Amino acid sequence: MSKTNFEFLDALGQIARDKGISVETLLDALANALVAAYKRSPDSAEEAVVTIDPESGEIRVYGQELDDEGNVVREWDDTPDDFGRIAAQTAKQVILQRIREVERDLKYEEYAGREGDIVTGIVQQTDNRYTLLDLGKVEALLPQAEQVSYERYEHGARLKAYIVEVRKTTKGPQIVVSRSHPGLIKRLFELEVPEISSGAVEIKAAAREPGHRTKIAVWSNDPNIDPVGACVGARGSRVRMVTNELRGERVDVVPFSDDPVELIQSALAPARVREVRLDDQTGTATVVVSDYQLSLAIGKEGQNARLAARLTGWRIDIKSETQLAEEEAGYNGEEWAEGEWVENEAGEMVWQPAEGGEAVSASEWTQAATDEAPADGAPAAEVPADGAPAAEADAGDQAGDAGAGGDEPAAAAEGGA
Repeated sequence: MSKTNFEFLDALGQIARDKGISVETLLDALANALVAAYKRSPDSAEEAVVTIDPESGEIRVYGQELDDEGNVVREWDDTPDDFGRIAAQTAKQVILQRIREVERDLKYEEYAGREGDIVTGIVQQTDNRYTLLDLGKVEALLPQAEQVSYERYEHGARLKAYIVEVRKTTKGPQIVVSRSHPGLIKRLFELEVPEISSGAVEIKAAAREPGHRTKIAVWSNDPNIDPVGACVGARGSRVRMVTNELRGERVDVVPFSDDPVELIQSALAPARVREVRLDDQTGTATVVVSDYQLSLAIGKEGQNARLAARLTGWRIDIKSETQLAEEEAGYNGEEWAEGEWVENEAGEMVWQPAEGGEAVSASEWTQAATDEAPADGAPAAEVPADGAPAAEADAGDQAGDAGAGGDEPAAAAEGGA
């Protein structure tokens, strides 16, 4: 081996060690580039292959003749006399280019498939569109859409983020991260709670309003482990670490249950639920709470109810005991037809039933109400309840009969009804 070839191989090996690239990869890239350089020389063969001896560093060019099927039928040594100079000029360009390509591939492979993982970076740059995080070998992009609205990212601050996408570009991998994704909560709890990372405790569901409040439902695969206690930690130490990383965002940890009633009751904590009525056809859960618990169950601007609905997958309708009693009793114990008053083409107000059909004018409505009052026996029904004498009942009947033919008695009957 000549001194030149020895220095060449030694330099190649040093580059490979520094950049984490195999010598074989560099030799293959150099050989392919030398083939292109050879074909640019006059009188070169149409097909050729370049070999580089990894032991001696000797470079040879072999011209080839191929048949119609692409098989080599003849091969000869066609190494130019000055090919060493051509190789030296080409080697530097090829090796640098290959190093950049391999480094990009290595960086991409390091993060490819890591969607859903959590990374820690240092804030490098921030503006109205995005924030750049330095992850060490690469930079991560935190778009404005993935940021928490009230958070401010100061230069040099350390920040944990959730990987949502890894893209392969010509300039290297582009890693898109998020601070608002619900998956960030799960990963933070995995870091703080050993029972979750070991699989003894699972986060079954999570609902989040970034920057404000989060609810998670946890389940234990070990009957000896309390899932809520494991996530909260001694004196709230574990959940406090998560809250601090989220810059004060409140986190509620509730027990998961296969029973939707129990899950809904837990999800609405800290409010205490008295009753849950499920409608499987509409996916609605009617929740009944005490009057003084109503505002707590709904939460500020409906936040507690919204998060509970996302956590459980049910549409939640919260009512106080008084509201439910009034709805079940109806208005003064009576049932009212569904519909609305509208103005017809003649400019007259008419009652349009919700189920369709012919509209009823105001005079027809009043007349029908007047006609039905004696038939319903409403005045007579009021007498025993009030304990009034029979004579008063007769007087009331006479008044009702007298009012059947006039407008004013009819309004009184409607009011009484």
